[in-house]
Amino acid sequence: MAWQDSVKHYAAFLAEMGYVAFTFDFCGGSAMCGKSDGKTTEMSVLTETKDLKAVIEYVRNLSYTDSEKILLMGCSQGGFVSALVAAKNNFPIEKLGLFYPALCIPDDARAGKMMMAKFDPQNVPDTFRCGLMKLGCCYAMDVMQMDAFAEIKNYAGRVCIVHGTKDKIVDVSYAKRAAEAYKSTMPIGMQDSKRVQLHFIDGGGHMFSKKHDVIAMKLLKEFAAKHE
Repeated sequence: MAWQDSVKHYAAFLAEMGYVAFTFDFCGGSAMCGKSDGKTTEMSVLTETKDLKAVIEYVRNLSYTDSEKILLMGCSQGGFVSALVAAKNNFPIEKLGLFYPALCIPDDARAGKMMMAKFDPQNVPDTFRCGLMKLGCCYAMDVMQMDAFAEIKNYAGRVCIVHGTKDKIVDVSYAKRAAEAYKSTMPIGMQDSKRVQLHFIDGGGHMFSKKHDVIAMKLLKEFAAKHE
């Protein structure tokens, strides 16, 4: 639940490496600064997967992109959405970069506590507030029965997860469980392969500080290098 300006520096960084970088705002995904239309009360992880699939379809059909060499990257909820799409996409995603992916969202919905919002999970209100954002019941209901790790584990490409050890919104344990989920689908004897990379940034929170971003971008550069 942010907007593209918060991640544009990653796109610019990848563009300097030779990638065609594309950022966008999810429909209804921002309270104030987003450029896409759509109501925040109609937004959920599932609506955002549809948005992302539409964007990928657009980008991969541009004359100057390589549809077989897609690197998909997402942060927080965008990371969760990216992981879902990568696992169930009709076209290949070569690499998947996840910064502090919010794989906690289904568990949070079942607990009735989604960041600053609290509600009865057995009786989710039509709308509820999470800070400045007014969300609809679909935000919780669409993931209430979802097993995040079962949904993402079948992605077969390369994945790099970067998570701060002091993240107070998405506990670092979710990154560890995600890495194990990805490894669980690998053939026996390949669990230590570089296909699944998990990196921790000591002291890093949710959304990296400038100091921690330097570390994260170094890891991103190594992961995204085209010779790999």
